[in-house]
Amino acid sequence: MGILNITPDSFSDGGKYYNLDNAVEYALELVKQGADIIDVGGESTRPGAKAISLDDEINRVVPVIKSIRSVSSIPISIDTYKSEVAQIALDSGANIINDISGLKFDSKMIDVVKEYNVPIVIMHIKGTPLNMQVNPSYDNIIDEIKSYFKKRTNLCLDYGIPKTHIILDPGIGFGKQLNDNFTIIRELNTFIELGYPILIGPSRKSFIGLTLDLPVNDRMEGTAAAITASIMNGARIIRVHDVLEMKRVQIISDKIRGVIA
Repeated sequence: MGILNITPDSFSDGGKYYNLDNAVEYALELVKQGADIIDVGGESTRPGAKAISLDDEINRVVPVIKSIRSVSSIPISIDTYKSEVAQIALDSGANIINDISGLKFDSKMIDVVKEYNVPIVIMHIKGTPLNMQVNPSYDNIIDEIKSYFKKRTNLCLDYGIPKTHIILDPGIGFGKQLNDNFTIIRELNTFIELGYPILIGPSRKSFIGLTLDLPVNDRMEGTAAAITASIMNGARIIRVHDVLEMKRVQIISDKIRGVIA
């Protein structure tokens, strides 16, 4: 899953693809590099980020989604927690909803998932992007995330959403202490037991930068290590900035675990 942020303030690539032509050109480049999904987001969810208006988010993502869809059949996920944004994005050509709130921030999102019969990525987050990194704490982080997933997936199943449409994301960096992120990657197989595919997004994140004392654009090796361990421990979708390099990491990791492409 290649990341395409249509934002001025995302932690890694804010402002780079804010222009429509640049965004579409970059999306097509990601496809050439080996992306299987393009994840389009119009609102930064970095720690401390403030929410933007519904209209601003729609105006950022919809033209990009329409333009990508006019020239490519690549699956597109809309990275949003707002049901109205998701609905318009799906109408414009998106295929998947990637909700950082796990359907919690907008009660109508689950209706959109059901109506459009699309896959939904349910992510774990503690708090909101504005406050999630203000001293998050857990008694047992793995048990708490697993309990959260059970509640959210049961809600979906009870609502009539097919099990095959549910993807889980433990939310690296979303309401987590530094070492919590390493614990999640190390114990990822625990979530596989729930019976859903796992998406993981460690790309360039601060737990890598803080551990290696490196700036955001110098975290390739750390990301590669996190991606490799995640794949070996059960991740089946990797959300990344550096598609070309991480595609190579994925291929070798799959060869190690005995998967023939």
